[in-house]
Amino acid sequence: MAPPPITNRIRRLRFDANEMTQQELADRIGMTRQTVAAIEHGKYSPSLEAAFRIAEVFGAPIGEVFFWKKEDSEK
Repeated sequence: MAPPPITNRIRRLRFDANEMTQQELADRIGMTRQTVAAIEHGKYSPSLEAAFRIAEVFGAPIGEVFFWKKEDSEK
């Protein structure tokens, strides 16, 4: 199974936010640490609501947190 076509900068943003832990982020967005880890590692695509919540925590536009990775057939 191919990974989701969405990539993100969550790890970098957490590091830049005083090394925020996955658990701290999870608590702030109402998700589990395991879900945050799966999203961060590209194993799970967040819902649109979750993506907006994550972006809001970092004070960043959603397009600076998440990126759509085009499939080879779409190039």
